Amino acid sequence: MLSDLSLALLWVGLTCYALFAGADFGAGFWDLLAGSSRSGARQRQLIEHSIGPVWEANHVWLIFVVVLLWTAFPPVFAAVMSTLYVPLTLVALGVIARGASFAFRKASTALAQQRLFGVLFAASSVLTPFFLGAVAGAVASGRVPPGIAAGDPVRSWSGPSSLLGGVLAVLTCAYLATVYLCADARRGDDVKLAEAFRRRALGTAAVTGAVAIGGIAVLATDAPLLFTGLVGRALPLVILSAVAGLAEFPLLWWRRYVAARVGAAVAVTAVLWSWGVAQYPVMLEPDTTVTASAAEPSVLAPILIVLAVGAALLVPSLWWLYRLFQSEGPDAR
Repeated sequence: MLSDLSLALLWVGLTCYALFAGADFGAGFWDLLAGSSRSGARQRQLIEHSIGPVWEANHVWLIFVVVLLWTAFPPVFAAVMSTLYVPLTLVALGVIARGASFAFRKASTALAQQRLFGVLFAASSVLTPFFLGAVAGAVASGRVPPGIAAGDPVRSWSGPSSLLGGVLAVLTCAYLATVYLCADARRGDDVKLAEAFRRRALGTAAVTGAVAIGGIAVLATDAPLLFTGLVGRALPLVILSAVAGLAEFPLLWWRRYVAARVGAAVAVTAVLWSWGVAQYPVMLEPDTTVTASAAEPSVLAPILIVLAVGAALLVPSLWWLYRLFQSEGPDAR
């Protein structure tokens, strides 16, 4: 059905945003912990080189998700936006502050200004994924009822599942960034920096896994519908995510950074799709289903045609952009 195809494409966009923009957010997390202006200079140089050419392009996926949700599933869009306007506004402000501070820091020559914009860049890189995770937790736990502003504007996104989602989002972004930066540092022939990020990747993977395991109890009590689906029909995806996550430890230990990137992407992708499969066909609890909330076929069909044409232009362009800059080391420019 057209509604199911639209939902699948929506999840593809969400996955791409998590994998690409998530790594960019995580880079800001490590920028915050890089150290002083002198000791952290090399790390920040690598981070700027890695995300500089693509950080704006990655937000294309967020725009894609928002527009597709709006046009293909208008009742769900209306309910989410009107109930969760507080965290979503904070997300928008975080994206703006992050982009502006990143650009201003590169253009600033005074050390005090660089530090100020660096703090803003790093702080917004942590807060933005946290609030995105809180939004996901609110939807998953059933705290966004159908209707315009039908949910509580504060309690809807401050429950246990939202807090868990926010923390996991920040940790996942930080983990993706370390894995990606390991390969970037090696490509730049900086063995010492690659080793530093490898140790961080191992530590972050362990912490993220521990939080995810502890989150099982949270979901069992706070999001029973999601939990039932995760231990039911979505269980193969949950297992795939766990296996890919565990495989990261030997891959990172043996310094197989390219394979580690693939493993990290598989683990994150499996988590996102396990959520979708577990909750399907319900989009908003208790009974707002995909079919009931989807636009008419006369609307969905043109949307899908436009998306196909846009993808034919966008995907090769993004691939070429990544190809160009991934072929360079941090000292190549």
